[in-house]
Order: sequence, then C-alpha cells, then structure tokens
Amino acid sequence: MASPSGCEHYVRSCLLKAPCCGKLYVCRLCHDAEENHQMDRFKVREVQCSECQTVQQAQQTCQQCHVQFGEYYCDICHLFDKDKKQYHCQDCGICRIGPREKYFHCEKCNLCLAQDLRGNHKDIHTSRIGAHVLPCGHLLHKTCFDDMVRTGAYRCPLCMHSVWNMEDHWDQIDKEIAQSPMPTEYQGATVKIICNDCQAHCTVPFHVLGMKCSSCGSYNTAQDGGLIQQPRQEQQQEEPEQDTENEAETDTEPEQQDQPQSPTPQ
Repeated sequence: MASPSGCEHYVRSCLLKAPCCGKLYVCRLCHDAEENHQMDRFKVREVQCSECQTVQQAQQTCQQCHVQFGEYYCDICHLFDKDKKQYHCQDCGICRIGPREKYFHCEKCNLCLAQDLRGNHKDIHTSRIGAHVLPCGHLLHKTCFDDMVRTGAYRCPLCMHSVWNMEDHWDQIDKEIAQSPMPTEYQGATVKIICNDCQAHCTVPFHVLGMKCSSCGSYNTAQDGGLIQQPRQEQQQEEPEQDTENEAETDTEPEQQDQPQSPTPQ
C-alpha cells in the first residue's frame, strides 16, 4: 500500500508509474506481486509524490512540495530508499549495498566482491572445481558450499539470502522462543528489522534467539536500530521509588510518636 514511509520493501515517499500498465505502485516488487507481468524498473519515467500526489518526472525531490522521495536515489535503476551506503555498479548494471570503497568489480567473475578478495580469489567460471548454483542465482565452488553445510551457515555470502529451505529450522526456533520467555524488563520490547529473504522492513518483538519477519516468517533478519519499546521496564523503574517512599513514611511515624514529652514547669 502507498504511504509516506513506503512499503514493506523500501522506505520512500513516492509511487512508481509502471511503464508497462500505467498503474501506480510503491515499488516493482509490489507491482509484480499484484499483476500478471513484471515491471522494468529501468524504463520508469514518472513517479507520484505520496505527499501532494503530483505526478512528475522521476527525481529525488518533489518539484511541487519539495519532499525528499528517498535518502538514496539512483536515476538508472530508479531505486528510492533509506541510506544504506548503496552505490550503482555500472558493470553489474544494478545498485548494491556498500559502502562502495569496500567492494570492487571483478571482470572475470562479473560481480562485486569485497576488497580483501582482490587478487586473492579464483574465477569460478574457469576453476577446475565444480560450481554450485544457489537459489538466489549466485555461484559458489562446490567445496565452499560443502563447507557451508558442514559449519551450519545458511546464507549466501554475497546477498545473504537463505541458500535452502529453512522452514523446519524456523519452526524449531518458534518452539525454542515459546519455551524461553524474555526477562520481565524486556517483555513487550520491539525492534525494527530488515529481512534478508524478502527484503521486508518490519517492527517485531525482540528476542535474543531471533527476530521473525512478519512478512515471510523467516528468521534470516538483521536488526535495524535499537529497542524502541520497553513498557515493562518503565513500570519496574517506577515501582521501587514508590516502595521507598512508603518505607520512609513508616519509619518516621513511630519516631514522632516515641519522642518524650517536655516536663511541665512547676
């Protein structure tokens, strides 16, 4: 749904006018979920401001009310979102989460890799070691994938998407959380998260065993900021103060009653 804060996928203050059908959607993912065709984000030419509803050329700031559509904007991908240190890689043809200075584009692998891999990795396409294709489309050496399975790692090292069906594991975490309530001072606390599997932005209950995406049910999530609600902790902080005051009143009253009376002058 449209809102000044965007959708479950992106934080933005505008809607994209789909070049394929002319309909307005917050993002291409919202469009693709509702329509029987896909939106080509590179062909987007117009957006509608979520504040003043002005339809205009795709740009970062509304020409009418001057609201900022996104902290980050790419005029190639037409990506509006909060600042996550994104950058557009011309060779990859898409925007990636940076910061840019920590990554380089490998011409042989045709993807962006961490700087510490520069000159220290083998081209997976020409390697003699077999390649394993992950569900997200990225490639890993078969030996690297086997190491992931052995160590219990389940995320793609490039995009952090789950590399196999994790539903049984998520169900197990559900049971563990149900049997492990948080301490009183953290009960009711919530936190903002970003889901690595569906890219949704959610506000969910905080738990040390994991934060579950309310959109797809995945625990493959990343916390986005600190705790934003602690109602029970505030109550606990107020109660001891009241008890201290009551104790003080109880202690002073007997002292006043036990004070000896002054002798009556004769």
